[in-house]
Amino acid sequence: MSRINTNIPSLIARRVLNTQNDGLNTSLQRLSTGLRVNNGKDDPAGLIASETLRNEEMALQAAIGNVGRAVNVVSVAEAGLVEVNNLLTELETLIDRSANEAGISEEERNANQLQIDAILNSINRIANSTEFQGRKLLGGELGFSTSGVLASAVSGVQVYAAKISNNSYRNVVVAITASAQKARLDFTGSAVGAGSLTLEVSGSLGTDTISVASGATVSAVAYAINQISSVTGVTASSTASSLAFLSTNYGSSEFVSIRGLNRAFTVSGGDAGADRDNGRDASVTINGTTATTQGLKASIRDATLSIDIDLTSQFGNMQLTSDVETFQILDGGADFMIAPKVNLAGTENIGLNSITIGNLGSSTLGFLSSLASGQTNSLASGNYGQAQSITRAAQSQVANLRGRLGAFQKNTLETTANALRVSLENATAAESAIRDTDFAEETSKLTRQQILVQSATNVLRIANSSPQNVLALLG
Repeated sequence: MSRINTNIPSLIARRVLNTQNDGLNTSLQRLSTGLRVNNGKDDPAGLIASETLRNEEMALQAAIGNVGRAVNVVSVAEAGLVEVNNLLTELETLIDRSANEAGISEEERNANQLQIDAILNSINRIANSTEFQGRKLLGGELGFSTSGVLASAVSGVQVYAAKISNNSYRNVVVAITASAQKARLDFTGSAVGAGSLTLEVSGSLGTDTISVASGATVSAVAYAINQISSVTGVTASSTASSLAFLSTNYGSSEFVSIRGLNRAFTVSGGDAGADRDNGRDASVTINGTTATTQGLKASIRDATLSIDIDLTSQFGNMQLTSDVETFQILDGGADFMIAPKVNLAGTENIGLNSITIGNLGSSTLGFLSSLASGQTNSLASGNYGQAQSITRAAQSQVANLRGRLGAFQKNTLETTANALRVSLENATAAESAIRDTDFAEETSKLTRQQILVQSATNVLRIANSSPQNVLALLG
């Protein structure tokens, strides 16, 4: 080289050295931070993808935390229900003991009533004091509210779950496609004929026999049947020339069987043999979905609506002017956001109806409050069978609520949490593959960059010293 003002090899060596130093610094940064992508220039597309995945991870972690909080709420509610269930078991024991009238004294019965009153007070106290962060779980605050329910068509509505958009409502359209029926057998005639008659009467509650005198009128037979209806589940009604035997309730589980024991007694209308007839469940659709029915009770269970509806006998028998009833679910229920994306699809809810003594029981049987002192079904009234039926209905309500809470926790919350954890693992692995440093690869690059920096440094030193060779020409 014979030019000294411009040292081209030095410029080249300096450029290469800067490039190698940049590579070395990048490797040192990646190894010190553990991240392959430290800023946008490292991998623009990778940065965008990793930030998206990081947001998903945060949402997944929040959803897993929400599921854990939901499990806590369900556990608190069930703890209260366990105590109520124990109290109801003790309540039935007191009723059964008190029904043994000849075996206990008046003082003991009064003492049993005092215990019943204390149990009823305890149930109310548990319902009103079972809380989670100030929200009463069993006092009705987390139950669903409805509007537009026509009393002549629907006697009761229990909403267990309903997905409803904010500030909106959910229509429920109930349509009867086939009527419910009681079991029925008919006898034609004004009297039973010559000779005494012994009839075996069977229904869903049990079997009993009656005996009527020769030539007894059908009204006398009906009266005898109705005297044992609480034993058999069969009632009777008569006209001047006919007698009808009916089950007390509607549905396929109801039946009537009438059989003459000492002589023939001809009845008609049986569908399961000449002397037996079964009832029929109503055929119902709810929002276009075929409902599961039992007598006059219709239910559906799907992803957006879980509801039980008690139909009136007029509506269930299609005796009203319309066989379609529409009402609205306004709001309510315990809502849990258990998905990483906040929308209606990611929300699960469950209705926690009030378990106070004014709500446990039913409108047809009566409520637990009627068992208190001075009420219609207290021990002093002697209505032990009715009191027991109310108590068992209340036990069934509490047990069903516990079962639904357990199913919600096991089949919805816990399975969702497991799925979310797997999703979090996969999202984290994907984000790590993009963003984290591969130390084996990066240490290899570091070694290479160190060698190249040393080489470029030596080359630059040589390039800087090359112009000194021009001095030989001046000598």
